[in-house]
Amino acid sequence: MSAILILSLLFGGVLSLNNGLGRTPQMGWNSWNHFKCNVSDQLIRATADAIVSKGLDKHGYVYVNIDDCWAGSRASDGTIIPDPKAFPDMTALASYVHSKGLKFGLYSDAGEKTCAGRPGSLNHEVSDANTYAKWGVDYLKYDNCNNDSINPEIRYPVMRNALNKTGRPIFYSMCEWGQDNPATWAPTVGNSWRTTGDIGDNWNSMIGKADANNEWWKYAGPGGWNDPDMLEIGNGGMSITEYETHFSLWAIMKAPLLIGCDVRSINSEALRILTNDEIISISQDKLGVQGNKTKTSGSTEIWACPLADGSKAVVLLNRGTQMATITAEWSDIGLNNTMTAAVRDLWAHKDLGTMVGRVSASVPSHGVAMYRISLVMPQERQI
Repeated sequence: MSAILILSLLFGGVLSLNNGLGRTPQMGWNSWNHFKCNVSDQLIRATADAIVSKGLDKHGYVYVNIDDCWAGSRASDGTIIPDPKAFPDMTALASYVHSKGLKFGLYSDAGEKTCAGRPGSLNHEVSDANTYAKWGVDYLKYDNCNNDSINPEIRYPVMRNALNKTGRPIFYSMCEWGQDNPATWAPTVGNSWRTTGDIGDNWNSMIGKADANNEWWKYAGPGGWNDPDMLEIGNGGMSITEYETHFSLWAIMKAPLLIGCDVRSINSEALRILTNDEIISISQDKLGVQGNKTKTSGSTEIWACPLADGSKAVVLLNRGTQMATITAEWSDIGLNNTMTAAVRDLWAHKDLGTMVGRVSASVPSHGVAMYRISLVMPQERQI
């Protein structure tokens, strides 16, 4: 039995949808946060070009996902038809995205209409799934509007079954908004499930989504992830410090990393944050244990999770309005305080040396410090 499997069993043994997808949290881009309904074939092609030209694909961002407002109508036989002006040829668009080495995603809704009033998939699941597979879709975000008050535990598995029967691997992202506690039933239905309503590009919304998502940390694991909604980094509503916090929390929570800004004109600071491979490595760690709050003291918090190589990821979070000194005792993160560990600062990209029992940092308002903590064996300390 592998070490990763043993650790997975120790930290929850979470059941998940067995479609072979989502073994680590999905990474990519989604149109909604920045563009809302202002989407088109031209925009998606340009976005795919930008993802590649700016090197985002090399850091793991591979899904290019169109959110609401692409659908136009249904044919007389019920087949879904894209908006003919905005998306004249969905197969050609998917092929273009694939030609860039990326994956292509679409949106629908487990209701009669989408949240923007376009045709939904309720009672059309099989037809729509087959159409998506024919077009070359790799990802489906499935929303929860206009649902005739039908229980989501009934509606969402219907699309799961329809997608699976197509024979095409399609990542199934459930957007149920956390209303019926999907973490408790969705792991065998979808590859990810929203635990919250929509995020806004501001501190209170972002930190509130992190708080809500934290409640369900034990239910996430390879194949199925808690989703506190998409990233707002680069949209301009938060400070650079707050965006670093946003990225750190989403990474340690194993939340989907879906860029929500206009990557064609992304600024250098947003690109720096989104391409921090040391932070991304925490998100994509194969053990797949969601980080959670292990200690709260006033306006400061410690978040931590175990990693596949035996190390720990740690975030020191300052929710307050003033600079704060935050200390994580090893006992706060599941270690013995007598142990010696090597500490790596993941934002400074710097080894801080070995420490015994604790790590401390001065953390700015709404900021974080993030570390990888690796135990040092006795023979290593003697060298």
